[in-house]
Formats: sequence, structure tokens, C-alpha cells
Amino acid sequence: MADTVVGANPEHAAGEDPNRRDFIHIAAGVAAVGAVAGLAWPFIDQMNPAGDTLALASVEFDLTKVEAGQSVTIKWRGKPLFIRHRTGAEIASAIKDDHAALRDPQTDEVRHKPGKAEWLILVGTCTHLGCVPTFGGGDYGGWFCPCHGSHYDTSGRIRKGPAPKNLAVPDYAFLSDTKVKVG
Repeated sequence: MADTVVGANPEHAAGEDPNRRDFIHIAAGVAAVGAVAGLAWPFIDQMNPAGDTLALASVEFDLTKVEAGQSVTIKWRGKPLFIRHRTGAEIASAIKDDHAALRDPQTDEVRHKPGKAEWLILVGTCTHLGCVPTFGGGDYGGWFCPCHGSHYDTSGRIRKGPAPKNLAVPDYAFLSDTKVKVG
């Protein structure tokens, strides 16, 4: 009769502890996952935007530089940004056209901040092919894209031409009565 140890499991070799083997497998798996994550992180991190791009993510502008009836174009995220100080007549014209047949229907009220109808802030690229429209040349008193003939009204809404959408309104907030932050 062979020597057997009372309480020993005959399936395990002599001196082998199943709990120790499980710990070694788990520890090796955790080390492998950590090594893969350590190797992958530099590749994932390089996909984040560069510091100079993040710096352009938002821009502040002093509104005292713009008189009523004037526009200023600044660069934001590599695109032109129109900041227009609208006159009472421009606001009235935009409100009058709220219920006109618009390709991309929006009221003037949703295109500016409440109580700040005189300030219209738009991304200055035509929604047709990305050209930069000019102010005052269109049939509706707003912007005109000379490249393909898109006409926008005083609220930046498309009224005529090939552009499918209104000029985009970016996210912005008034920091004070004289300062706006876009982005």
C-alpha cells in the first residue's frame, strides 16, 4: 500500500499548492494587461489636440471696438468668425422675415442671446462649399457669397442660392456687457 497523506488531494503533485498556482496566473495576467496599457498609452495620447489647437478652442473679444452697423471678422479655430453689431433696422428686418419661406427655418430670436439682439455672432463660412461671404452684397441686406451666389439675410439665414443651411451660430457667452467669449 502506498504512503498517502491524510487530507491530501491525489490529483495534485506532491508539494504543489493550487492556491499558489492560481495567484501566479492572475499576477501574470495583470502584469500583461499593465504592459499592454503602458505600450498603448503613448499612441493614444498622441491623438489628443496639440497645445496650440487647445489655445484656439475659445476666444474672448472686446465688443467696444464695434460700433452699431459694423462687423468685425476674427479668427477662431482656423475659421473666420463674424461679430456683427446690428442696427435697429437690421433687427427689425430679421424679425419681419421670421415667417418667410426659409430653406433652413429658424427665427431671429434663436440666433442670438436673449436681450442681446444687437449682437450677432456667426461662423463666417458659407454652408455650400466653405467660402467666406461678404456683408452687404446680398439681396436681403445680409451676407453674400460671391463664389456661388448664396444670399443670407441680416440674421445669417440662407435665403437664395445653393447653400443648404444658415450660417452657423457658435457656442458663446457674454462675460460682461462689453466682452464675449466664443467656444
